[in-house]
Amino acid sequence: MADVLCEQHDSVALVTLNRPARRNALSAGLIAALRSTLAELDAQPGVRAIVLTGADPAFCAGLDLTELGQPDSELAAAGSDPVLPLLSTPLIGAVNGAAVTGGLELALACDFLIASERATFADTHARLGIMPGWGMTYALPEAVGVRRARQMSATGNFIDARTALGWGLVNHVVPHAEVVAVSLGLAADAAANDAGAVQAMFATYREQVIGEAPAGIEARARARWHAAGIDRTEVARRRDAVIERGRSQAGTD
Repeated sequence: MADVLCEQHDSVALVTLNRPARRNALSAGLIAALRSTLAELDAQPGVRAIVLTGADPAFCAGLDLTELGQPDSELAAAGSDPVLPLLSTPLIGAVNGAAVTGGLELALACDFLIASERATFADTHARLGIMPGWGMTYALPEAVGVRRARQMSATGNFIDARTALGWGLVNHVVPHAEVVAVSLGLAADAAANDAGAVQAMFATYREQVIGEAPAGIEARARARWHAAGIDRTEVARRRDAVIERGRSQAGTD
């Protein structure tokens, strides 16, 4: 079964992370397939907006730490590049479930987010003892404000969809069954506009919000932290504790 599914609805493409048994955790294969799929769609003039979602029950649980823990894993190298290629096509995230750590960074890489009522969000980098490298330290404070971003990163606590809406992390919260349909509808609205004008405005947003400095600062901090290597066994142990804690905070089994 393919790790990434893609279907087209007129001028809108729907891309689905498809490792539901692993809560759509990012393997090397999934990352490669996602990046290539989005790059190919971005190059097609007929695709004027893209929706990214996950196969239920999760949006994305972050890096696949089981794969990362394998001695010959290609995931460390795959995770060193930007989470997504630079796109000119609007990318809307339909967050259908948990978006955790690298999965939260993936959501933050979208231009805006529509959340299912079941969606939850957490930055658990510090609980795992690892440093972010996909934009958490500048994209999260840009979305929710620096003090709330610090709270999320320091505690590793999960926030629910309504809290995410109140904090400005997501644009809308909708019934779970409608999250993809609502996202596709907004994507169709975007696709109906002048594509060149939308792309030019989005490029301007990126330059003003991100620029080059924040990404470079995060990359240097990540390199310093990981210079001594990662204790993969300890990360795996902590991962299990994070999963259990997330279930407890979300009130699920």
